[in-house]
Amino acid sequence: MDTVAISVNNDSRARAIALYAAIAVGLVIVSLASLGVGAGNLADAGLRSTLLVLRASRLASGLLVGAALGVAGVLVQGLFRNPLADASVIGTSAGAAFGGKALLVAVELLFAGHAIRWIPNDAVLTVGCLGGALLSLLLVLAFVRRSSDVLSLVLTGFLLSSLFLSLGSLVTSLAQERWELGRAVVAFALGDLSGAGPEHVRLALPLVTGGIAAGWFWARPLDVLLCGDEEAASLGVDVKQVRQCCILWVAVLTAGAVAIGGNVGFVGLLVPHALRPLLGVDHRRLVPAAALGGALFVAACDLAVRLAPGRSEIPLGVVTGLVGAPVFLALLNRVRAGAVDG
Repeated sequence: MDTVAISVNNDSRARAIALYAAIAVGLVIVSLASLGVGAGNLADAGLRSTLLVLRASRLASGLLVGAALGVAGVLVQGLFRNPLADASVIGTSAGAAFGGKALLVAVELLFAGHAIRWIPNDAVLTVGCLGGALLSLLLVLAFVRRSSDVLSLVLTGFLLSSLFLSLGSLVTSLAQERWELGRAVVAFALGDLSGAGPEHVRLALPLVTGGIAAGWFWARPLDVLLCGDEEAASLGVDVKQVRQCCILWVAVLTAGAVAIGGNVGFVGLLVPHALRPLLGVDHRRLVPAAALGGALFVAACDLAVRLAPGRSEIPLGVVTGLVGAPVFLALLNRVRAGAVDG
C-alpha cells in the first residue's frame, strides 16, 4: 500500500510540474506576442518606448484580471462546495460592475467640478466595485444557506445577475447625459482592456496579490469544508469565519478584476474546471495554478481581440462569454444528467 501511495503521489507531482511548465511557456509566448501587437510601429524609435509601456500595461492588466478571477472562482467553488459556482454565474461580477458604474456616475454627475474632484476616478471605481461584489455575495449566501444544490445556486445567481444588469442599464442611461461618460460606461460594461494603463495596474496589484495570498492561506480550511459544515466543525474549523473571510476576499478579487477590465465573465468557471482533473481538489495546488491559468486565458483572449480583423476591437467580455457560455451549458447538462442517472 505504501508503494502504491508513493507512486500515486509521484504521478500527481509529475502532472503538476508538467502543467506549471506548460502554463509558463504559454505565458511567455502570449506576453511576447502581446508586446509586439497593437497600434503603432515599434520600428519608430521615437514611439517605441511609449508603445511598449502602453502594451505592457495592457498585458499586465489582463494578467491581473485573469489571476484574480481564476482564484475567485476556486474560492467560490470551495465555499459553496459546488464546481459550477463562479463569480460571474452567481452574480458577483454583475454586482461589482453595477457598484462601480453607480458610484462613478454618481460622482461625475453630482460632484463634477466641485470639491471632491481630487479623488481619482480609478479609486472611485474600485470602491464601487468592491461594494457591489460584497453585496452580491452576501445576498447569494443568504439565499442558498439552507440549500446547496446546483439548481438553487444557478437560479439565485441568474436572478441576481438580472437584477444588477437591469440596475446597471439604468445607471448607463443616466450616464448618457455626458457623451464621454456614457461611452466609458458602455465600454466598461462590455469588458475592455484598451484603456488600461499603469495607474490601473498600481491600483489593482495590492487587491489581486492580497486576494491570492488569502486564497493560499485559507486553502486548508476550504479542503476540510468540502467534507461538510458539521464534519469541518468537528475537526476544529471555524466554519462561519472561513465563510466570512472567503466572501470578503472573493469580493476583493472580483472588484479588482472588474475595476480594471469591466465585466469579463466565465474565467473563474472554466479555469478551475480545466485544472481540477489534473491537480485534484487540493486548494493549495488549485489557487496558484488558477492564478497562472486565469492570467494566461485572459491574456490570450485579449491577444485574440487585438488580432481579430476589423476597424474596432471586439469587447473582451464578449470573447470570454462566447467561449464560456457553451462550456458552462455543457457542464450544467452533464451535472443534471448525472443527477438523473443517480
